[in-house]
Amino acid sequence: MMKKCCYLAIFVLLFHLEFLAIQPVNATAKRVVVPQNPANYLSLTYYLNKCPDAEGIIQQKGCDASILLNYKGSERSSYVSSTLRGFQVIDDIKAELEKRCPRTVSCADILTAAARDATVFAGGPFWEVPFGRKDGRISLAKEAEVVPQGHENVTALIEFFQTKGLNILDLVTLSGAHTIGRCTCGTILNRLYNFNGTKNPDPSLNTSYLNLLKKRCKRSTDLVYLDVITPRTFDTVFYTNLQRKVGLLTTDQELYSDQRTLPFVEAMASQPFLFQNQFIVSMTNLGNVQVLTGNEGEVRANCNYINRR
Repeated sequence: MMKKCCYLAIFVLLFHLEFLAIQPVNATAKRVVVPQNPANYLSLTYYLNKCPDAEGIIQQKGCDASILLNYKGSERSSYVSSTLRGFQVIDDIKAELEKRCPRTVSCADILTAAARDATVFAGGPFWEVPFGRKDGRISLAKEAEVVPQGHENVTALIEFFQTKGLNILDLVTLSGAHTIGRCTCGTILNRLYNFNGTKNPDPSLNTSYLNLLKKRCKRSTDLVYLDVITPRTFDTVFYTNLQRKVGLLTTDQELYSDQRTLPFVEAMASQPFLFQNQFIVSMTNLGNVQVLTGNEGEVRANCNYINRR
């Protein structure tokens, strides 16, 4: 169960990787230099000689790791991060790795691999994870606020994903991660009682589902499942829920009403094999967003804090 919660946290957290555009030295004044994607420096064999048991330890125990920094004003202390789970699992993995291979395996790599392992644990697909990420040295609470909060429209979501180099198919596919996990009732109270200031419920909510949510959301801090039907299983029921108007978040339900995303939702709902295969592609894309490599960033000794200089 912890791994499943950890996975959902990681899905969001990987957006917080500080960006680095590595640019080669300009050998001649007339030569046009094309900036290299830092993700190109990641490798499946990165820890082969440095820490050969790294991936096994991560699996047994349980990508910027900026969400892990634990201090006043950090992303981890942000209100929107208050429901994230799995930090202790990551701490345990890091502690074991530090015993075996001190200052070698980054927290960002641990998070990325743990996301994959938790997906598999919940019944999802396996994919190879390239390593070599470095940890960021800064974490700000306001950066966590940039991540979609569950009430944006589809246009805002598409634009946000495009700024990360991700497309509409990635948006719909990665939203499928909401097949497992929970969120606070405070996120959806407006849908239940005052949608868009109308003082009425969101008309796109299934009536029976609306009544169920009202019973379960007595306080804003109460938790409800993102997938009301199979909340602990990685499957395509998330998409069929949208067809039945039982999507929990506004951002999720609107994927079924917008013509740009609707075809992808219908395809995922009817073809589980398609979803599983595209999830591998989209998670790989997500894991390559704004990574730090080489001499940028650091390998933290403790995922909660930057290294002392």
